[in-house]
Amino acid sequence: MLDVRRLRLLRELARRGTIAAVAEALAFSPSAVSQQLTVLEREAGLPLLERTGRRVRLTPAGQNLVRHAEAVLEQLEQAEADLAEARGGLAGALRIGAFPTATRAIVPAALIILARRHPGLEPMVSQTDPAAVAHALRAGDLDVALVHEYDFVPAEPEPGLATEPLYGEAMYLAAPEGPAPDRPGETEPDQGAALRAHARAPWITATPGTLCHAMTVRACQAAGFTPRVRHRVDEFATVLALVAAGQGVAVVPQLGVTGPDRPAVHLTRLLMQRRTNLAFRSGAGAHPAVAAFGAALRAAVPPDLVGSRAVT
Repeated sequence: MLDVRRLRLLRELARRGTIAAVAEALAFSPSAVSQQLTVLEREAGLPLLERTGRRVRLTPAGQNLVRHAEAVLEQLEQAEADLAEARGGLAGALRIGAFPTATRAIVPAALIILARRHPGLEPMVSQTDPAAVAHALRAGDLDVALVHEYDFVPAEPEPGLATEPLYGEAMYLAAPEGPAPDRPGETEPDQGAALRAHARAPWITATPGTLCHAMTVRACQAAGFTPRVRHRVDEFATVLALVAAGQGVAVVPQLGVTGPDRPAVHLTRLLMQRRTNLAFRSGAGAHPAVAAFGAALRAAVPPDLVGSRAVT
């Protein structure tokens, strides 16, 4: 009989690429991971890994077993959801991942609603970059998370994970061209022209490797130029402060430009959009705690974000 825990290790090896990465993610030693995978090979009765020096790769049999492992793990998530439903009365920890703007603008109100509806739940929020969510969910470090994607950076399908749409946001070009209007400006019908108008200006982006950084670079490249990046900052409030100080221009989402303390910058609404989804392990969508948090989030989303459409 194949051991589910060892199947999980094999699945993680397929996603992370090295035994060391699997060990670090799951809090094992590399030797323990290697030993467990060796036992799994004995259980399977044929080689699952090809070892070349310090690296390993999955054999065709190993790759096929990973596909079965995905299905088995999804069924286990569904079984846990059914058991939780049968027990009734939500209680215990719910580990939540969220990126900064959602953590500030959406999550607190959702937690108030969740506490009122399910006082036995103990939500535990960790600020998590969307790029790290997939590994954290599969490793069991998170139960549910908010992730986002942009028109120029669509989300790639993640094996073992499922998502549900939550809301969309408009995107704005922030520039130090004068005081901010009382309300964000009208949509710029020629997004490329709006971006090209600042082709020679210094730009402020998120740090490389993040979706936000890729979004700005790709949007500018689609407009015909590569931005000259001066500052790399992940927090949009700081980005706007730098824009107001004349340090460059930036593309920021709607939740990043709201609030009474927004610096005086000029905002031009672009045609592009950021979309936020709720992510969880495949099969866990019916878990009462996950469903309850999703319902609380939807109730907490500001009305001007609900039902917005992505521009294609």
